[in-house]
Amino acid sequence: MSNSSSISHFLLLPLANTRQLQLLHFCLFLGISLAALLGNGLIISTVACGHHLHTPMFFFLLNLALTDLGCICTTVPKAMHNSLWDTRNISYAGCAAQVFFVMFFISAQFSLLTIMCYDRYVSICKPLHYGTFLGSRACAHMASAAWVSAFLNALLHTANTFSLPLCKGNALGQFFCEIPQILKLSCSKFQLSELGLLSVSACLTCGCFVFIIFSYVQIFRAVLRIPSEQGRHKAFSTCLPHLAVVSLFICTGFFAYLKSPSISSPSVDLVVSVLYSVVSPALNPLIYSLRNQELQAAVWTLMTGCFQEH
Repeated sequence: MSNSSSISHFLLLPLANTRQLQLLHFCLFLGISLAALLGNGLIISTVACGHHLHTPMFFFLLNLALTDLGCICTTVPKAMHNSLWDTRNISYAGCAAQVFFVMFFISAQFSLLTIMCYDRYVSICKPLHYGTFLGSRACAHMASAAWVSAFLNALLHTANTFSLPLCKGNALGQFFCEIPQILKLSCSKFQLSELGLLSVSACLTCGCFVFIIFSYVQIFRAVLRIPSEQGRHKAFSTCLPHLAVVSLFICTGFFAYLKSPSISSPSVDLVVSVLYSVVSPALNPLIYSLRNQELQAAVWTLMTGCFQEH
């Protein structure tokens, strides 16, 4: 293949070589996607219907749930289809759309995780100023900025990646279309521009991660000053899982997009991509939301109310 104009489709990485393992992967992805759909769907429905949950924290949780659903629905259905029907094909346009939506939802998710960290910092360290710093207008502006910046970032990366000539075949070493895998097919010097864009995005992500770490240091210092042992335990049990999931999401994302080619292998690439694109969105409802007692009570009220109506 001389250039990208002659490519009508790409070949995704097969998850298994035997029919039994293909069906096992299908069932595994089906279970994960159903769990993510159920968890995030409950969060969205509960926050939207529960007027007492119309607070900054739950507003950002709703937005995070939307990004989780987007991540799962962008990557998993095609992988399930390929495993079930024993195929590897994805169209050129479908691949471009997948790259765009993966970048869009991943970027929005990270921005929202950063905003949620700021929300916790203000609520614990500056509670008297919470209403000033996180009023309804400020929350709407921050959420809008997260979605708009994610859209522009995804559009820029997708347009730049698919403008490169591809001359090394059409086989991707991943179960979904991922920018680093597409760059491997390019023999153009202009791929350095996309690597440069990825580096700029990585620097911005590092800045946000430093802000998150600094915020959690301040949060933990404030928590240690709480006189009640029960209060300290509650704060730590909430914040530590959040920090663990954010770290997993960022570290695996960094590794997937900025790792050296010398340490790249299909198995490592597959595990890392599953962690940031599938596992992290599936865990977010459990870690960020369903551990919250107020939200648990609202979910139970919503579910019992639906059952009583029927």
